[in-house]
Amino acid sequence: MCPQTPKIAVLTSGGDAPGMNACIRAVVRCALDCGVQVVGIEHGYEGLLEGRFRELLVSSVGGVLDRGGTFLGTSRSEHFKTPEGVAQAAALLKAQGITGVVVIGGDGSYRGSEALTEAGIPTVGIPGTIDNDVAGTDTSIGFDTALNTICEAIGKVRDTASSHERTFVIEVMGRTSGLLATYAGLAAGADCVLIPEVPWKLDDVCATVLAGVRRGKKHTIVIMTEGAGHAFGLAQDLGSTCGQDVRAVVLGHVQRGGSPSAFDRILAARMGERSVHALLDRESGVAVGLRGSQMVTYPLSEAYETAHELRHEIYKLANVLAR
Repeated sequence: MCPQTPKIAVLTSGGDAPGMNACIRAVVRCALDCGVQVVGIEHGYEGLLEGRFRELLVSSVGGVLDRGGTFLGTSRSEHFKTPEGVAQAAALLKAQGITGVVVIGGDGSYRGSEALTEAGIPTVGIPGTIDNDVAGTDTSIGFDTALNTICEAIGKVRDTASSHERTFVIEVMGRTSGLLATYAGLAAGADCVLIPEVPWKLDDVCATVLAGVRRGKKHTIVIMTEGAGHAFGLAQDLGSTCGQDVRAVVLGHVQRGGSPSAFDRILAARMGERSVHALLDRESGVAVGLRGSQMVTYPLSEAYETAHELRHEIYKLANVLAR
C-alpha cells in the first residue's frame, strides 16, 4: 500500500513540449491512486505567484493524453527569480497545505525547482523540453515528437528541392544544443549538419554542395541548429559562394506542437509515476531521468550545472552516411 501525504502540486514551466499533458495526467492519476490530493498550478511560476491553483481529479486529465502543449499553461517569471519571489511562492504553497511540487520543464525550470527546495518546499523535476538539453537523462519529454516533426518537414522540403534542383538550409530549434539537428540529420538523410558544438566554415559547406552537384545530385539539404547561425544569412552567403540556387526554411514553433509520439507518451507516464513516488519517499531537490531502460532520480543541480553532451558518434555517422 502506498504511503500517504496530504497534497502535492504540479506545474509546467518554460517552453511547452509534446507529452507535457501526458505527464500531468500520470502525476495526477498515480497520486490519486495513492490517496494523495493533487493541485494544478496554472501558468508556471508566474501563476504560482498569482495563486492560480486548481484541484485536479481523475476527470480533470481525461482526454489530454494525445494533446500537445500543456493544458495548465506555461510562462516565464522574472519576479520568481528574486529571493522575494521565491519566498512569496513558498508561503503560498505552505498556506495551501502543499507538501511537494512536481515541476515539468527544462534547466531554467529546474533552477526554480531547486530554489523552492531551498525555501523548504520538497520538489521533483521532470525534463520536458524538445531540445533534450537537460543533463542526467538520455532523453526528455517532447524530443522524440519534435524529431519526427522535423523529419516529416524535411521530407516535404526535399520533394520541392529535388523538383527545382535547389539547395535548402533548414533551421531547427535547439539553442546551444545540436541534438535535434544531429538526430534529424541522421534520420532524414541530410547532406550537411551544422551545430553549435562543432565549428564549421562556409567553404566546407559549399564544398559539400558542389560535391553533390558533381555526382549528379539534384538537391542538397543542410540542417542548421538556431544556435549555430541563421538560415537566411547562410542561404544568401552559400548561394553567392557556390553559384547555386539556395533557399532557407525556418521551422520555428511548429516543432513544439502536435500530438506526442507513442514514445513520448510512455516516457511521460513513467516519469510522472516516478516523480510521485519520489515525493512519497521523501526525496527532494531531485530530477527524474531515463538512463538506459531505468527511471532514476539525481540531484537537480546536476541537471543544469552539467552540459548534456553531444553524442559525437551520432554526428559522425550522420556525416558518413551523407556522402
